[in-house]
Amino acid sequence: MQQKADHQVPVLVVGGSLVGLSLSLFLGRLGVDHMLVERHAGTSIHPRGRGNNVRTMELFRVAGVEPDIKTAAALLAGNHGIMQAPTLVGDAGEWLFKEIDPGGGLARFSPSGWCLCSQNDLEPVLVKSARALGGDLRYFHELESFEQDPEGVTAFVRNRDSDELYTVRADYLVAADGPRSPVRNRLGIGQTGPGDLFANVSVTFRSKLLADVVGDRRFICCYLTNPEADGALLPVDNKENWVFHAPWHPENGETLEEFTEERLQRHIRLAVGAPDLDVEITGRASWRAAERVAEQYAAERVFLAGDSAHEMSPTGAFGSNTGIQDAHNLAWKLAAVLDDWAGPGLLQTYDAERRPVALATSERASSRSVEHSHPGFAPPPGIGGGKRGGILNVVLGYRYPQGAVVGADPSQPIVPDGMNMSAEPGSRAPHMWLRRAGEQVSTLDLYERSLVLLCDAGSSAGAAWHAAAVRVAGTDGVRLDAYRIGAGPEAELAYDAEGDDWTAVHGTTADGAVLVRPDGFVAWRSTGAATDPEAELRQVLTTVLHRR
Repeated sequence: MQQKADHQVPVLVVGGSLVGLSLSLFLGRLGVDHMLVERHAGTSIHPRGRGNNVRTMELFRVAGVEPDIKTAAALLAGNHGIMQAPTLVGDAGEWLFKEIDPGGGLARFSPSGWCLCSQNDLEPVLVKSARALGGDLRYFHELESFEQDPEGVTAFVRNRDSDELYTVRADYLVAADGPRSPVRNRLGIGQTGPGDLFANVSVTFRSKLLADVVGDRRFICCYLTNPEADGALLPVDNKENWVFHAPWHPENGETLEEFTEERLQRHIRLAVGAPDLDVEITGRASWRAAERVAEQYAAERVFLAGDSAHEMSPTGAFGSNTGIQDAHNLAWKLAAVLDDWAGPGLLQTYDAERRPVALATSERASSRSVEHSHPGFAPPPGIGGGKRGGILNVVLGYRYPQGAVVGADPSQPIVPDGMNMSAEPGSRAPHMWLRRAGEQVSTLDLYERSLVLLCDAGSSAGAAWHAAAVRVAGTDGVRLDAYRIGAGPEAELAYDAEGDDWTAVHGTTADGAVLVRPDGFVAWRSTGAATDPEAELRQVLTTVLHRR
C-alpha cells in the first residue's frame, strides 16, 4: 500500500530556470495545481539566453506576460543584428544581419515580435506571474530521487536550507533540470547527436569607456575575430555593463583556472582593439555548446523538457526557445488528461511531436554557428553542414506530421524550406486580425484553454459545423469553443479590415471548418461540408485526444 506523502500535486516540475518557470506559468494559466523545485537559491544572476523568438513571444502574449517582459527588456529594445569585426576601433567589420525584421514583414505572420530579454531579467517576470497563478515554487529545494508506479510518481525532495527531506506524490513529473539532467540519467535515457561542439568562458564586466568605442552600433552581439583574442561581445545596458564570451579549449588541456582576471582583461582589450580600455571583471561562468537530443522524451509518467531533452548550439537562440515551446506543448496535454477530457494516450504525442522538432532545430543551430563562424567553433567534417539561410521558417514554420493531428502529411519535412502558413494540419495556425465585440484580436489570442473550431458565419454548412461543436462540447465533456467568422448577427468574430477572408488564410472554403488545438496548432481541417458534421467532429476529437 502506498504510504501517504507529505505533499500531493498533479504535476511536479523539477528545475526552475526558463523552461521550468514557463511550464509553471502555462500550467497555472490552465488551472493545473503543481509544485516546482529548483536546487539553486534563486533565479539566474548571469545575463544569458537573451534571444526570445517570435513564437515564444506569441506564447507569452497569450499567457498575459508579454507586456511585462517587454518592460524588463527595455534597455536593449533598440539593439538589432549581429556584427563581425576584427576590432571595434574604426569602421572595420560587417553586419551578418542588421535587422531581425527588415521591412517589418513579420507583422504579416504574427501579432508579436522578437524580444531581447536576458535570462536574469526574464526569469523574475515568470516567477511573479507563476506564483500569482498559484504555482508552488520552491527554490533551494533539490530532487534527490523518485519512484514510479502505475498510478503516479513519488519524489523525495530535500530542503537545502533546513536539510529536511520530504516526499511529494504527483500524477506526473516533468524534468526541466538541465543538460546533465539527473532525472534523465536515472531513467537511463540515452542521447543522440555529435555531442560537444565548443566551449566558452562567459565574462561579465564593467567598462565606462567601451560605449564610446562601440558608438552607435546597437548590435545584439559582435563576433570579434582577432586570431589572438577572438570572442563575442554582448551589451547588457549599452552603457557600462557588458558580457564577453572567450573561447575555452578543454580538449587541449586548457583549464578554467587559467582564465585569470588579468588574462581576461588583456583578452577583452585586445579583442576590442583598445589597449587602455577600463575592464572591471564582475563575474564569470563556463559553458559548453553541444548538439544532443534525448532518445526519448518520456518514460511512463516522467517527461523531459528543455536542455534535459535537447542541447543546441547557441547561435540563433534556438535552445531555450525550443524548450519553452516544449513546455507549452506538454502543458495543455497534461491539463486535458488531468481534467479527463483527453485520454492518457495524448501524452504519448509529446515525444512524437517535439523530438523531431528538436532534431531538426539542433541541426539548424549548428549550421548557423558554422555560417556565423562562432568564436571557438572549429567544426569537424560533417558537423554543421545542414541547411542554412533564414530562420523564420524554423521558428514559425515547423510542423508535427505525426501526433495529436488528423490529416497531416507524414512525408512533409519538419522544417519547410519556405513560409507557407496556411493552416495545414500539424502546422501552427495562421495569424490574422479580427474583431470580437468590437475589440481587435489575433486569431492566435483564441487558443489557450480549449480546442477551437473556426467556421463561416455566412454559410449553412458553417452554421452546421458550429451547431455540431456546441452539441459535442455540451454532451461529451470536451473543452471546445466554436466561432463563426464574418458579417451578420451570428458571427462571433468579425473582419478587421475590408477584403479580409478567413477561408483564404486558412486554406478552406465557406463550407469548411478548421479545428485548432490549445497550443495554436491545427489539429484537423475540412475544406467542405460534411453529411453528418457532429459525427465527423466527434470522430476527429476521439482520435486527436485519444479518447476511449
